[in-house]
Amino acid sequence: MKRKDNKSPKRVAICLEMEWGHKRHLETYAGIHEYADKAGWDCVITPSATRVPKPKSGVAPFHGILGRISEPLAQVALKHKIPTVNVWLNSPAKNVSSVLPDLETSGRMAAQHLVGRGFKRFGYMGFLREKDSRLAIQGFREILKPLGFRFTTYRFQRTALGGEALGWERFLEGLEKWVESLEAPTGILVSNDLYCRYLIETCRAKGLKVPQDVAIVGTSNEPAICASPYPTLTSIDLDFELIGFRAAAKLDEMMNKKDSPKTMEYSPPKGLIPRQSTDSHAAEDPVVAKALRFIAENGHERIQVNDVSAAVATTRRTLERKFRDSLGRTIAEEIARLRIVRAKRLMLETEESFKAMAIDLGFRNADHFCKVFSRVEGMTPSQYRKQRSKKTSTD
Repeated sequence: MKRKDNKSPKRVAICLEMEWGHKRHLETYAGIHEYADKAGWDCVITPSATRVPKPKSGVAPFHGILGRISEPLAQVALKHKIPTVNVWLNSPAKNVSSVLPDLETSGRMAAQHLVGRGFKRFGYMGFLREKDSRLAIQGFREILKPLGFRFTTYRFQRTALGGEALGWERFLEGLEKWVESLEAPTGILVSNDLYCRYLIETCRAKGLKVPQDVAIVGTSNEPAICASPYPTLTSIDLDFELIGFRAAAKLDEMMNKKDSPKTMEYSPPKGLIPRQSTDSHAAEDPVVAKALRFIAENGHERIQVNDVSAAVATTRRTLERKFRDSLGRTIAEEIARLRIVRAKRLMLETEESFKAMAIDLGFRNADHFCKVFSRVEGMTPSQYRKQRSKKTSTD
């Protein structure tokens, strides 16, 4: 089959089902175009991975294809020798090059985050018999098993929630039973940010508080879902823009070579973005757990150590001892720690002044905030904001 004149721009099809509006599709598209603009490609969006390009007049319609590659599309591309790169982790297509999110690393990130919050009981909520959940569980287990920690899982068919959600009642019934079986405090990794919201609603209905009883880490960092309502969601940003860029680079390599071996590459996550759904530290002692809950719910007010001891109906001396035994720090240090965690998040997500931030976080004033921040972090708030801003601009 003849191709178009190689002197003209390469014509590339992008198959991402953009109308769904998912971050993973939109950012992958942006990453592809970042590379395509530099390479001078002529890119065309196709509406669905199930739509197969039809050759006309003996000429291949595209020099290359990128996106969520279905098996029919992969077969047509192979038949007409059109280089193709897949970015769909659960694609059924065989014998196709792929650039995919590294879910195993995301599982490790989530486990390390929750272990660092003091949790000793864990859970995973995700899909049954699909590659993304299998890889995330592998990474999750890799961190927890050597520490002697086990985790329980709630697995379900992806099709139960797709389309008209015909499996919704069965899904919800299973979720309710699983939540009832959890022993607080538990840290949970969820395969999808939207499903975190289902989990939070079910926890609330069963009398469990997030993050005090159940801390939750989502996956994909979908901005609208993570940002509201309370609690905002801690989530892992899989960096789909980088996946799109790397997939385009791979396709460019394939289009410039007659023969290219089929490869599978895993692109690393950008990082874990902490928010309110993990704004807690687990404690086995029920008095300490109750105190931590009070601090989490009231830390934005100008609470003192005596307020905490009064809230849990024990003496300050007894509570201080329990804090040191359970957490290795004082009550005042925990109040400061939580405020600083929230301050760092505000500095990443807003341009709020330190004066306004100090009021929002429960500090006496901006000077008090800056002194506490510098003592805890070893740098001033201004230095932290500048450092993070510089890092974000180079990511």
